Amino acid sequence: MAISLYNTLTRRTEAFVPQDPDRVTMYVCGPTVYNYIHIGNARPPVVFDVLARLLRRHYPHVVYARNITDVDDKINAAARELDVDISVITDRYAQAYRDDMAGLGVAPPDIEPHATDHIPQIIAMIERLLEGGHAYAAEGHVLFDVASYARYGELSGRDPDELLAGARVEVAPYKKNPGDFVLWKPSSADLPGWDSPWGRGRPGWHIECSAMTEAHLGETIDIHAGGVDLTFPHHENEIAQSTCAHGGKVFARYWLHNGMLTFEGRKMSKSLGNVLQLHELLRQHPAEALRLMLLRGHYRQPLDWSDNAMTQAVRTLDGWYGVLRDMADVEADGQIPAAVEAALCDDLNTPQALAEISQLADTARQASEPAARRAAKAALLGGAALLGLLQQEPETWFKQGNDGEAVDATAIDALLEERQAARAARDFARSDAIRDELKALGIAIEDGAQGTRWSVVKA
Repeated sequence: MAISLYNTLTRRTEAFVPQDPDRVTMYVCGPTVYNYIHIGNARPPVVFDVLARLLRRHYPHVVYARNITDVDDKINAAARELDVDISVITDRYAQAYRDDMAGLGVAPPDIEPHATDHIPQIIAMIERLLEGGHAYAAEGHVLFDVASYARYGELSGRDPDELLAGARVEVAPYKKNPGDFVLWKPSSADLPGWDSPWGRGRPGWHIECSAMTEAHLGETIDIHAGGVDLTFPHHENEIAQSTCAHGGKVFARYWLHNGMLTFEGRKMSKSLGNVLQLHELLRQHPAEALRLMLLRGHYRQPLDWSDNAMTQAVRTLDGWYGVLRDMADVEADGQIPAAVEAALCDDLNTPQALAEISQLADTARQASEPAARRAAKAALLGGAALLGLLQQEPETWFKQGNDGEAVDATAIDALLEERQAARAARDFARSDAIRDELKALGIAIEDGAQGTRWSVVKA
């Protein structure tokens, strides 16, 4: 089953054909670690985690790199405010990012390069750009000469002059052209810096990703991915400097960009006060429901956050886990159904894949014969696993709160035993009182042929 992906560079959906099927390479832009990330920042790692899972099904060796930007002016500002070394800030928030990703079920990348560990590689790449006439030094800075790369703007699909007119570019007297971007900049004594041929300084943002990609994946990679907001200038600049540093070689063969996350139809921004930090949301909602919410729309389209969307994600998982709980007596290993895989092979069509999983859950719910139940459960587990869903035991899902922490099952079971005794004694007033007490605790109970089962009511 062939994989097809929409390539931002060519503006069409193409069959994915790696340059080396025995070593498929993918680079995804990671966080700048100066604060906690917001829910919108979580969409790329979740979406491209699914892509990595799909690629690993098709190819024997996938090398997935997702970087950490740990030198940046925002990091410097945060460190200055607390009067600490930048490593205090970057170590704290890099680990917070890893914890958040683990909570969302995002597998760690194969490689997690840090910018500060690649200063020699960054300097070497800048030197090659200078030697090739694609960069110039001025007043302690080294800048990329945009005019030296004739295909600048190809990824964005607009004329370079239009790009520069619409971009927030730093106007400086030492630039040949307003759109020339910084590869290296000087550092004062109070800022982090490294020795270089151009004096003590630090790298620009764009060159970091190019150098880290080259160091770990090679001069030409298969897939480069990230949020659509990175298309210009970050990815445009990466292409320019990497192509020129590598003698004209193609930098990335497929460019994938996910759409932005909005908040009830509006862009998330600090000025609007609607930025939702992921680590806070993980305390308020089940992590798996957050993951499902991030996958419910096609990755290339905008996705809107709302409380209703989260409620629906929880209810969907309640239904699917309910099917699995009812099939606890069935032994089955996950088998990935062709329809789910076909949906993901079609440019990561997660909405279609989720629709297929819902159909699988309905089929499993209706199955009665042992063989049919076993096959249905295997298909449901396998299809969901490809999206990183239904990874818990059903009882774990139902008996944990919004923050993923298990509730006091012993106390709840004791109340249920008391309720059962009251019912046996026909003390229905006490039985109803216990039900109300459990409801007040956020516990729903269900009486059925298999006895009484309980679950935590999630937000």
